[in-house]
Amino acid sequence: MRCAMAKLILIVEDDLDLAGLLAEVLATAGYRTAIAGNGYEALDHLRTNNHPDLILLDMMMPVMDGWKFREEQRKSPALASIPVVTVTADDDARGKAASIQAAGHVAKPITIDSLLDEVERICGLPERQ
Repeated sequence: MRCAMAKLILIVEDDLDLAGLLAEVLATAGYRTAIAGNGYEALDHLRTNNHPDLILLDMMMPVMDGWKFREEQRKSPALASIPVVTVTADDDARGKAASIQAAGHVAKPITIDSLLDEVERICGLPERQ
């Protein structure tokens, strides 16, 4: 029996325009989304809400960057197993993802196809209502 609840994606991105656009694309594709503006907000979200099925993690953010967030996430047994996909403009996006044991990566500038391919690879196809 399949769960009727759509997969939840936590978007951790300090560019709120980009975060909103990613949320819109993912919602249109059939996923639920939540947004955190930096790693600190993301940790707070994880500690006070349902755990997402996937975290899209910008690496360069103020307050708490992606590396520090991932370090803190991996310290918590309850949070460590949530898969992370890095989102970065770095030329070595794959290497950055590997360095923090991320499940995958999406390079900036983001294309809708690359975003949905990574999300679907990890979360599966969204439920169609």
